[in-house]
Amino acid sequence: MDTSYPREDHKREPAPAAPGSPPPRDHLVWSIFNTIYMNFCCLGFVALAFSVKARDRRVAGDVEAARRFSSKAKCYNALATAGSVLLPLLLAALVITGVLHLSKLAQESVGFFTYQLSPSDDEDQ
Repeated sequence: MDTSYPREDHKREPAPAAPGSPPPRDHLVWSIFNTIYMNFCCLGFVALAFSVKARDRRVAGDVEAARRFSSKAKCYNALATAGSVLLPLLLAALVITGVLHLSKLAQESVGFFTYQLSPSDDEDQ
């Protein structure tokens, strides 16, 4: 009985790099920055994992796999950066509009709180 994995028999040889094409970037620094400072929904950590995979594949000589992992790392880094920048801006905009609305509402309701239902005691005397 053969208990080996099917992948062990068919190991792929790394694709040779095309002459003149630059090696794919791994975006490792950007991924570390997103993981440490702006880890929105753990996207920075996922980007870091793909960046490390891209670097490993590039060192192993598999340029095509390195390009795929690099593309995924770039996508996750862009999503993490966009989410970490846009969400605080959206929250700040909501707070500002809420404060402006409440101040306008308070100014309009000043008349309601100063309205007297009965004449004052000074007029009775």
